Amino acid sequence: MIGSILDWADRKGTSDCTDEVTLSLKGANSPTRGRKLRSTGTKTRAHVGQVRKPPADLEQQLEACRRELAEAREQLSEALEQQTATSEVLQVISSSPGELQLVFAAMLANAMRVCEAKFGFMQRYEGDTWKIAAAQGAPAYTEYLQQHYEHKQPGPETVSARIARTKQVVQTSDLAASRGYVERDPIVVAAVELGGVRTILGVPMLKEGKLIGAIILYRQEVRPFTDKQIELLTNFAAQAVIAIENSRLLNELRERTDDLSESLQQQTATADVLKVISRSSFDLQAVLNTLVESAARLCEADMVALARPKGATYHIEAISGASPEYKEFVTTHPAAIDRGTALGRTLVEGQIAHIPDVLADPEYTYLEGQKVGGFRTILGVPLLREGAPIGVVTLQRRAVQPFTDKQIELVKTFADQAVIAIENVRLFDEVQARTRDLSESLQQQTATADVLKVISRSAFDLKSVLQTLVQSAGRLCGADFAMITRQKDGVLFFAEAYGGSSEFIDYVRAMPVERGRGTATGRALLEGRVIQIADVLANPDYTWAEAQRLGGYRTVLGVPMLREGIPSGVLTLTRSEVRPFTEKQIELVSTFADQAAIAIENVRLFDEIQETSRQLAEASEHKSQFVASMSHELRTPLNAIIGLTEMMLSNAARFGTEKAQEPLQRVNRAGTHLLGLINQVLDLSKIEAGKLELNLQTVQVAPLINEVIGTAGQLAEQNKNRLVVDAQENLGALIVDPMRLRQILLNLLSNACKFTKQGEVALRARRVVDGRDWIELAVADTGIGMTAEQQAKLFEEFTQADSSTARQYGGTGLGLAITRKLARIMGGDVTVTSEPGKGSVFTLRLPGGATP
Repeated sequence: MIGSILDWADRKGTSDCTDEVTLSLKGANSPTRGRKLRSTGTKTRAHVGQVRKPPADLEQQLEACRRELAEAREQLSEALEQQTATSEVLQVISSSPGELQLVFAAMLANAMRVCEAKFGFMQRYEGDTWKIAAAQGAPAYTEYLQQHYEHKQPGPETVSARIARTKQVVQTSDLAASRGYVERDPIVVAAVELGGVRTILGVPMLKEGKLIGAIILYRQEVRPFTDKQIELLTNFAAQAVIAIENSRLLNELRERTDDLSESLQQQTATADVLKVISRSSFDLQAVLNTLVESAARLCEADMVALARPKGATYHIEAISGASPEYKEFVTTHPAAIDRGTALGRTLVEGQIAHIPDVLADPEYTYLEGQKVGGFRTILGVPLLREGAPIGVVTLQRRAVQPFTDKQIELVKTFADQAVIAIENVRLFDEVQARTRDLSESLQQQTATADVLKVISRSAFDLKSVLQTLVQSAGRLCGADFAMITRQKDGVLFFAEAYGGSSEFIDYVRAMPVERGRGTATGRALLEGRVIQIADVLANPDYTWAEAQRLGGYRTVLGVPMLREGIPSGVLTLTRSEVRPFTEKQIELVSTFADQAAIAIENVRLFDEIQETSRQLAEASEHKSQFVASMSHELRTPLNAIIGLTEMMLSNAARFGTEKAQEPLQRVNRAGTHLLGLINQVLDLSKIEAGKLELNLQTVQVAPLINEVIGTAGQLAEQNKNRLVVDAQENLGALIVDPMRLRQILLNLLSNACKFTKQGEVALRARRVVDGRDWIELAVADTGIGMTAEQQAKLFEEFTQADSSTARQYGGTGLGLAITRKLARIMGGDVTVTSEPGKGSVFTLRLPGGATP
């Protein structure tokens, strides 16, 4: 365009020039350039406006105009080149956002071209360390610098070190004359001598004031870079920072996206496994198959196996991706649980075993399996339950390619899920087994309860008890035939049976079994322990062939019914197939055998008791007859003696017995005492025989008390006791035998007077309402009293408080026993309260009769 202007000026001359000429320079985007161009345009307009001047001046002005236009053309060309370089870099950045190497190469090539550099580097600065990111030209120096950076960082006088210190642009006009070269810095020397460097320019790459790299350009001649070139390189450095940041953000985004995608895959796989676990909670194989298939797919494994310990080796329970040959090999050649395999190592240590290359692992010994499977990298993850390994998940790759941390973490998740599935199935199996046990126990307890119910209802009907026992044993234990045999003189006789044909039962009933090893029943009787023969046809000692033929049994069980270690019979069960009875069934049959022994013993004891009771009843009858007879025989002469002595005492003058009064009195007292004793024995005998007859009458209580007190007065005077009566008014009447009531009260008053000296004996009477009407007659004294131990045996027959009491106070020990028995016969009772040294209170309580 400038050429056109000059041509136009030459054609028109000075006379045809207009006052102004306007120039438009495309591409001059720089403000500086714009100002220069506007200035040039102004000058041009001024010159053109003066074309009317003389020719010599016009030529000078046109020459100046040509020079200015040439300068503008050069600036436009330079700006266009810079914009082109920048555009190319931006295009590379936009087309390859994550490919820093391409961006760096394009940026460095354009910077070298625009800045007229011979070669250059782009370097990254990370953690006080320089690394070459891109290089153009000078291969020998580039190789040297890369090797140098691997061992140590640049010296202090190098451009890189100066940029790291100052974070500023660094330019050395002549590197050969620099301090670094003079001091023989290796990098500086190599740059000069290997690369032929003379002028060097370094521009820092700064991100928020932090140094992250530098662009370094080299010239092989002493020619410093211009300010425009430095500015351009600074722009490239800024673009490099932007490219690095964009790449970082993009990589983070991609990594995050990959993580999310991987997490989604893992969550989907985990959800699939959990779905299988929920749908097939107790189908362990389906769960384990899903686990190994998911692990193989998500962790890019060629083969995955899940194994669990089995004795000294392990058993593969689920496998994915294995060849038929390898499956057969691991089945037929299980490896030991030791460090020779990844699986064994995992079980031994209880932690993850990761072998990058089994062929390079000196401890790996499962080489034959490796040849068949063709794997190189292997990972073992333990299945831990409460910290203890219960299995292993192994992943294998045919190439040497270790698994990543994320893959290992995923396999750990699968291992945990496998543990949950295994534990769920184990718990389910335990619950099922427990349920079966409880159900079986309930059946057994129900059967036992039924047997006990039969025993309690038919305690002495032995046939019913044994029938229930044998039926329950046969039914609950799944026996085809059950039989109870009882022993008599060392021989077993048939008692009861369950199941079996009539022909077989008739044969067994007619054939007694003796002690011996020829039958299970005889063997149990012989050895006194449980005998089970799994197959009688395979047992050489079994000789009861005819019974086996008729019964068709193969398995037989004999359980002895033991009483004090001695067998009283045998409970025998048979099955028509070879199927031994379980421990629980044997235990149940043993329980039934014990109950049978108890029932048999109960019947035996009952029979003995019945016989003993019959004998006792007969003896009691004889005793009662004897006592009654003897009482009659004794009372007749005693009454005669008592009557004769009384007559001789009252008529001493007539009979001349004045001098024998005292002996006669002793004889009379002794006879009276003996008669009372005989009467007590007779009363006791009648009471025990149930033949004591009462003469019940309506008796007014108050008159009866007065009568008794009148009789007991002489007893109180003997020990100088004071006799007191404390009775409520209007006590009413009692329906009792008056003679027996007098006997009770006189007995209680007599005892109180006997054990009290110079004290008080009181008879208290009152009416008590306690659900029903009662009359309480209490005899209280201030005598010697009794201990709790003495009170406990006070009402026993022929028993007194203690031997010293008997010696000091006398007595037979029958009075209180008869007193209580009489009170109870009349519907009441006698009780006592006492303390040693404080006296005693005997209380007679009788049902109240009519009130006044």
